[in-house]
Amino acid sequence: MKTIPIAIVDDHTLMSKALENMIAENPKYHVVMNQPNGEDFITGLEKSSELPAVVLMDINMPYKNGIETTEWLTENHPDIKVIALTMEDDEKVLIKMLKAGAKGYLLKDMQPSVLFQAIDTVFEKGSFYTDFVAQKLLKMQTEDVKNASLLSDLKEREKEFIKLACSELTYKEIADKMCLSPKTIDGYRDSVFVKLEIKNRVGLVLFALKHHLC
Repeated sequence: MKTIPIAIVDDHTLMSKALENMIAENPKYHVVMNQPNGEDFITGLEKSSELPAVVLMDINMPYKNGIETTEWLTENHPDIKVIALTMEDDEKVLIKMLKAGAKGYLLKDMQPSVLFQAIDTVFEKGSFYTDFVAQKLLKMQTEDVKNASLLSDLKEREKEFIKLACSELTYKEIADKMCLSPKTIDGYRDSVFVKLEIKNRVGLVLFALKHHLC
């Protein structure tokens, strides 16, 4: 029976050894590499006589982290599938890892059966996402649609006001800069606050920075 070659890239020695031992007990898989960081993994990969089909990739590692290593794999070995294994449930990290090319994203407290299911699914079908990841992606997609709608509601002069509001200018100085009355600027401010569902200038600046409006 042909087995699936697996690589483990994790700087936590106990974790990586436990994974290797667990995988070795299953006759469907065999571990071809176990490296403590992305840099050592890439070096070992270029010398290896057998390439892995699936890589279990930690994210936070020294020298070359999981995101950087996954990006390298996507560019140089696109047939090798990456499953992120991490303690982080941060949405930003999830997005970065998926954009880098990861085909799965698992938290390290998952059951062994979920890990093997993920390996099989990624190997056979290309990607695997748990309910946790699916919910995160759905939430982010919903937020993206909502934010796109909010941005489309903004008029050009309101966008100009937002850009100036990100500076140290007072509202009166913004009015002078835009050749408008302070009362009109107050109107822009109130309208923007309502449209973007924010309550103060700090919230406005944070929204503007997140969506590259200033």
